[in-house]
Amino acid sequence: MSGITIWVTLALSLMGLGIAFFYMKKVVSIPLDLGLDEAQARKLTFIHGAIAEGAMAFLKQEYKILTIFMVVFAAIIAILINDTHTPDIHEGIYTAIAFLFGAAISIASGYIGMKVATQGNARTTVSAKKDISSAYDVAINSGAVMGFALVGLATLGLIIIYVVMSTLLADLGPENNHVLMEVIAGFGLGGSTIALFARVGGGIFTKAADVGADLVGKVEQGIPEDDPRNPAVIADNVGDNVGDVAGMGADLFGSCAESTCAAMVISAVVFAGNPDALLYPILISAVGLPIALITKLMVGVKTEDDVAPALMKLLVISSAIMAVVMYFVTVALIPGNFVLNGEDYTNLGVYWCLLAGLIAGLAVGLLTGYYTSEKYTPVQEVAKSCETGVATNIIYGLALGYKSTVLPYLAIAVSIFISWELAGMYGIAIAALGMLGSLVLTLTIDAYGPVADNAGGIAEMVGLESEVRRRTDILDSAGNTTAAIGKGFAIGAAILTSLALFAAFITAAETLRGEPIRMSLLEPLVFTFLFIGAVLPFLFTAMTMKSVGAAAFAMIEEVRHQFKTISGIMEGTGTPDYAKCVAISTKAALKEMIAPGVLIMGSPIVAGFLFGVEAVAAMLIGSLVAGGVLAIASSNSGGAWDNAKKYIEAGNLGGKGSDEHAAAVVGDTVGDPMKDTSGPSLNILIKLSAILSLVFTPFFVQYGGILL
Repeated sequence: MSGITIWVTLALSLMGLGIAFFYMKKVVSIPLDLGLDEAQARKLTFIHGAIAEGAMAFLKQEYKILTIFMVVFAAIIAILINDTHTPDIHEGIYTAIAFLFGAAISIASGYIGMKVATQGNARTTVSAKKDISSAYDVAINSGAVMGFALVGLATLGLIIIYVVMSTLLADLGPENNHVLMEVIAGFGLGGSTIALFARVGGGIFTKAADVGADLVGKVEQGIPEDDPRNPAVIADNVGDNVGDVAGMGADLFGSCAESTCAAMVISAVVFAGNPDALLYPILISAVGLPIALITKLMVGVKTEDDVAPALMKLLVISSAIMAVVMYFVTVALIPGNFVLNGEDYTNLGVYWCLLAGLIAGLAVGLLTGYYTSEKYTPVQEVAKSCETGVATNIIYGLALGYKSTVLPYLAIAVSIFISWELAGMYGIAIAALGMLGSLVLTLTIDAYGPVADNAGGIAEMVGLESEVRRRTDILDSAGNTTAAIGKGFAIGAAILTSLALFAAFITAAETLRGEPIRMSLLEPLVFTFLFIGAVLPFLFTAMTMKSVGAAAFAMIEEVRHQFKTISGIMEGTGTPDYAKCVAISTKAALKEMIAPGVLIMGSPIVAGFLFGVEAVAAMLIGSLVAGGVLAIASSNSGGAWDNAKKYIEAGNLGGKGSDEHAAAVVGDTVGDPMKDTSGPSLNILIKLSAILSLVFTPFFVQYGGILL
């Protein structure tokens, strides 16, 4: 039966990649000059090429740096990690191989998503000349390539690394299955490390360009957001792809790989002699692939009013189908009764854990939508606060972010309580995977957003008729709401994933020590490192926001310089130096992403080496609790300011050009790095710290606590 399970997972993974290839061919088959005259086609081809070239150039430079880092860090893993219970097998070497493989898969996922997004944007623009349905199809198909390819690669990578490492470590025997799973956790660490730099670097790139384009172009020069006279406009469009496609994709790839690895580390203790139950976590994500395809085929768009509801239907319908299908999969693969840490649990309990995570994920996403959409009271209140100036706008936006953390945290807390009661630490890991049950379509919708956004910008820059821009704005507006939902979903998934990894870390440490880990808040070491862990997200946020500020400063100076020195820009007779602005964002992003990365990856290793397992565990909990709150607050404040600006631009409260609009633009500029850089990047902090600690558990147990 275990062979059948492996082959089923393999087949579903390859099916996902096949679907991604089909949609990619469908997107690129649309001619770039569809319905355009010669002059328009020439201009669109130039703009499309500049965006694609800038995006791929950034990835190329980023991946060069990451390749060097990966090789060096793999060597550190190989040297430091070994399991004292299996001295004949140097665990670190195998873990380093898994680490490099996970990193390579994550890089491939980001590259594929970026490639199709930059191909789909201009094709969405030309399709919008026909009707809204055609434009929607191109944008959602572009996103589908990212969704199906990434999840297909993640599950394929996990099953390959399981089969390969099971073969290489066949002499271990079932009693040492924890070593195999700790090795496989290296795959999750590789994916998460790439996610760190993709998220932070991409976030710095996109916000440096966005802030520069907005403050100089819109505020100082009074020209529209996507006006081709703005030197930073191409960098801004490149940034949408860099941050929201490659960055978000790597982030959720990491969540998928990490939560699967966490569940398998715990299940190695419980289901040592049952390969079917052992592979159940991988199968959860694989089953989501055909469900996503069925859902996508069920939901379409015919009129403009269908766009926003269609995106929501994709998430809701796929979650409902997943809930039904996973009942049968869970009952078939998980034993009716099993024991974990001396407690008896059932397969139905495991199913309810998965369902709790699935429902909590939907709840967090919908709540995020409520707090960040201009259709609802919270954002409208922020917009109205602009009537009294920038200061009240900032106050209301911050207040909204803080308040918006309460209900999502309660939803996550309920899912944690239910899962822990029904299946212990294993239940937490399964709840995390349940929250990722609709991952394919979440990624699809997330990638759809920047494609639609770029399509509108291209229409503006090419000078197409207003009807085309109106249609792309409808697509973009729906994408903004679902993008905010996606960010909330990603944060919720990161919180549960981090908790699952924490549970796996404790399980691995107890297995290696041969005794339970005892921690008390009354112990000075534990209490101290709770405080240290709680402050790390704030230090990380400060570093990333300051990095955006430094990069934006360089961008603003360059844009101002070009407006002053290139004659004829404002008249449309002079051509801005777009490439210079792209280069500034690229250089700043690559330089500024290093320090936050060192902070995240260095903190657990230093704490574990100097103070031991208990110090690392306390630091992880402190970072998780504080980081999750800060991530939701930052992301929602930024999203609310952005949509408050759009609400005013739609003709409310004075409309464009009013004092209210000027105040809203400033608020949006303040919120940009919060919603697209520091907020989402905190996902990586809490996950990467936990997966790093899990992988380095043998090192902490064997050599940690030298100062105690």
